[in-house]
Amino acid sequence: MRAVTYCRVSTHQQTKNLSLPAQRQECARFCKRQGWTVARVFVERGESAKSADRPELNRLLDYCRENLGAIDVMVVYSLDRLARNSYDHHAIRTHLGRLGMTLRAVTQPIDETPTGKLMEGMLAAIAQFDNDQRAEKTTLGMKETLKRGRWTFLAPIGYRHVHKPDGTKTIEPDPERAPLVRRAFELYATGDYSKREVLDQLTVLGLRTRRGNKLSPQSLGKMLKQPLYAGRVRNDGWGIDVQGDFEPIVDEHTFHRVQVVTRNAPVTGERRFRNHPDFPLRRFVRCGSCDSPLTGSWCRSKTGRRYAYYHCHRCRTVSLRKEVLEDRFLELLDLLKPKPEYLEALRESVLAVWRQRKRDLEEIQPILEKRIAKLEEQKRRLVDAYVYEQAIDRYTYRNELARISQELTLVKVEHHGNEVDGLDVEAVLEFAEYVVLNARRLWGEFPLELRQRMQKVLFPDGLVYDGEAFRTPVTCSFFRDLERSEHEEVEVVSPTGFEPVLPA
Repeated sequence: MRAVTYCRVSTHQQTKNLSLPAQRQECARFCKRQGWTVARVFVERGESAKSADRPELNRLLDYCRENLGAIDVMVVYSLDRLARNSYDHHAIRTHLGRLGMTLRAVTQPIDETPTGKLMEGMLAAIAQFDNDQRAEKTTLGMKETLKRGRWTFLAPIGYRHVHKPDGTKTIEPDPERAPLVRRAFELYATGDYSKREVLDQLTVLGLRTRRGNKLSPQSLGKMLKQPLYAGRVRNDGWGIDVQGDFEPIVDEHTFHRVQVVTRNAPVTGERRFRNHPDFPLRRFVRCGSCDSPLTGSWCRSKTGRRYAYYHCHRCRTVSLRKEVLEDRFLELLDLLKPKPEYLEALRESVLAVWRQRKRDLEEIQPILEKRIAKLEEQKRRLVDAYVYEQAIDRYTYRNELARISQELTLVKVEHHGNEVDGLDVEAVLEFAEYVVLNARRLWGEFPLELRQRMQKVLFPDGLVYDGEAFRTPVTCSFFRDLERSEHEEVEVVSPTGFEPVLPA
């Protein structure tokens, strides 16, 4: 009789131990004792018995089919090497019967007798029971781990696997990919970019998968919906939603904003007119009833005339002509226009703070420079004492050098951070005054991109329109400081936030 033998291990790690050689050796000895000739040996390296995609098993069955009648028996070390559930076992067993073959196991007494068949069925059932128990224990362990905020699966793009000091596994932001993932969320959260536009930017910046491939639109879509990036471990099927034990890549506000943008995205033709120049307020103004961003579109009358409309695509409460909404937006800009005397008061306050800051910095910088010179001299003398005079040992030298180097670094950082960089504060203030005094005209003259940037600067949270008027908007800090200066004779404010964010 002629036989084929089949050997298998479950994981790639097991291929490094003696399991496979031992199986091959025992199968060969078994065939020799039975007086069978081994026609061919098939070895499966690191494939699970639960998977039907086992290339060597497929090759074995193909080989037996191509040599129909020439192979009499298939030999395995034990039945659980062939299958881990009863259905798969009996399916393979039936197929072997059609090929005129029988099955034998080195370590288990199975044959074609009634007792042997009973034993084979019981062993197949035991293999499945063992597998089911392992799966249950694994599932319970995974659930418990997830409940503790630990991620047990492959780290998604932007994270990498690391070990904590206590030896437990966790994930942390990947220094190379995490900033790009964060950029993807920030871009999409603005509502000004489609997923395709975000993906194009990330591809140019170099975001790739672990295998070095470009991300697909589907992969980006899944990434933007994954709460793991906001530091949440969630599994809806298991009812788990807990704070992760790892650092988030994006903050919760940005993540939730992305989910809002995703929910409000049209099913087809995603953001087709998002950046269309005819609709600068599109997705910047939200519906007062359902808080959905307004969209924009053109309509044609019965006479063939075209009209542009802003409208809510969800509840349809808001729907009005383009020129009406934009005129009301311009009226809102006029309402924000401050009186010149208030601007002058704010200007003087800011300049007073800035001049005092310059004086303080000019006083402290020489002190820091002297400290830097002293530390550098200490460092030089330490090297001399160790290298040339041999007055100190290596341990003392290394400790003192580390201490001096650390202090020197900190003092240099402080010195650099306190340098007056020549910022022309007066020019910055003049530009800010020019923008707020001429906001209506500038918005009308700017191209689409600058209009959108200007809108976000003046109203960082966007605007809400209730069908009749804009609700009380949240304005930028410039106007809030301005409001305070209207009620106070002197208001000292920091110049931070007055940098020109729009080109002159």
